[in-house]
Amino acid sequence: MSESEKIKVVANNRKASFEYFLLERFEAGLVLQGSEIKSIRAGQISIQESYVDIENGEQAWLVEAHIAPYEQANRFNHDPKRKRRLLLHKKQIRELWNNVRIKGMTVVPTRVYLKNGRAKIEIALAKGKKAYDKRATIAKRDEARSAERESRVR
Repeated sequence: MSESEKIKVVANNRKASFEYFLLERFEAGLVLQGSEIKSIRAGQISIQESYVDIENGEQAWLVEAHIAPYEQANRFNHDPKRKRRLLLHKKQIRELWNNVRIKGMTVVPTRVYLKNGRAKIEIALAKGKKAYDKRATIAKRDEARSAERESRVR
């Protein structure tokens, strides 16, 4: 990472990697109002229950993301749960749309970060995990923790 490309992670969706197999990741810009970007810079965003909706293969929208109202903004404050447009290339939107429509996948946001002062969101093309896949993930995580604990004791 160069000096000109500074990234500050604002929000992570840790539940996404547990609930889904994340296959391919994309970086998208967000269309925001003035008070929304101020709230994001203050770290007042949650993407836990959010998802990406693609309308007719033309536009991508971030739905159910909660950006808290900015306290210093008076009458020009925003609606915390409004739909926000994602800025992606047409080719990327068509690729996501085809995978969601044909293969039964979904698109989930994985993290929100500030890159050179602009809010960006990382979205991933995902396939849902079954219950046994989740149990296997938990077992691997516990095994890694115990191995780390053993190495610290020695």
